[in-house]
Amino acid sequence: MARKKIFLSIFVSILISAALFAQELKEPGKNPFLTASELYSAGNYREAYDIWVSLYNSGQRSAALCFNIGNACFKMNDIPGSILYFERALLLKPSDEDIDYNLQIARTMVVDKFAEIPEIFFVTWFNFISLSLPSNLWAMISITAFILSLLFISIYFYTARYNLKVLGFWLAVFLMAASIFTLTSSLRNRSLVYHNDHAIIFSPAVNGKSSPDQSGKDLFVLHEGTKVTVEDEVGEWYEIRLSDGNKGWVPSNSLTRI
Repeated sequence: MARKKIFLSIFVSILISAALFAQELKEPGKNPFLTASELYSAGNYREAYDIWVSLYNSGQRSAALCFNIGNACFKMNDIPGSILYFERALLLKPSDEDIDYNLQIARTMVVDKFAEIPEIFFVTWFNFISLSLPSNLWAMISITAFILSLLFISIYFYTARYNLKVLGFWLAVFLMAASIFTLTSSLRNRSLVYHNDHAIIFSPAVNGKSSPDQSGKDLFVLHEGTKVTVEDEVGEWYEIRLSDGNKGWVPSNSLTRI
């Protein structure tokens, strides 16, 4: 009887905690993300932006958060900001059609139009696969596949049955290959999401120089919203590559890395 009372009290406590948690989620004041969503819906884009960006700067990362920040930037006519966060959202959820659509709309507002050298299809395919799952999940799959490959290779060495030897060998080879592929995907995902070499120009206009100083020759002019690739860094200057292959140096404070 005493046990039943204990279990009943625990069960009631769990129900009360769950109800309080659900109520907390419903109260906008206690959930910054929902608070910002309501402000956005009411047309208070700057206030919504400030809350979402504070969440992002605190370390929270999600496609929905970046997407909302991008939308708020677009509503405030901050085109480079909207492109930056749409690009970040697309890295976290590369197959999302809404993110891609809004990104393409924002890109139409950019002044600079450069011919684009197509990326090698294999690189594009591998990047897409790598971004389809979080880096930590790829790493977990890699470790699991590696442990299983060791298990099957031990079967190959220690069993006397020919059929089990063959099965163990080929499964070990397959799982080892899978472990290497998923580990590579994990590293590539982390590189793209946290150490991306692409950047967005934020200065209204900036000259690309032939050398990392103001005395360098002007090679081209870039405007806000243009996407570039960072190739090198010297002091307060970045060497960037445009989508058409041209290179030049710009001040580091004129752009923000994706």
